[in-house]
Amino acid sequence: MSLLSLPVSTLGVPRIGPRRELKFALESYWSGKSDAAALLDAAAGLRAAHWARQKALGVTNIPSNDFSLYDHVLDTSVMVGAIPEIYGWTGGPVPTPILRWRAAARAMTMTGRAPTAVTASLAAFRHSK
Repeated sequence: MSLLSLPVSTLGVPRIGPRRELKFALESYWSGKSDAAALLDAAAGLRAAHWARQKALGVTNIPSNDFSLYDHVLDTSVMVGAIPEIYGWTGGPVPTPILRWRAAARAMTMTGRAPTAVTASLAAFRHSK
């Protein structure tokens, strides 16, 4: 086997885009400046560009299902049905309260707030049902 015939694989590329296009598309959508269709178009464009770039660089085994709009952990949890019963999710679209709690928990963690703030947020969510 020559070096030219070795398969080349990647684990994917950063989904945010080379100029943080996904970040800006998400912020625009969240602020109400754009609609869901614009967000999904931006995401589709990034995925296509990522695949094309990998192919152009000689990647022979291009990964799929490596893209998430925001929370890849929540996406994977939904994909395998690993949402705790306390949230009342029985399949289908994820309810907004779960998405809000996940985003709040992530923001608290990223801003350096004490883990108790995350625990308090979860407790407040549980009692608001």
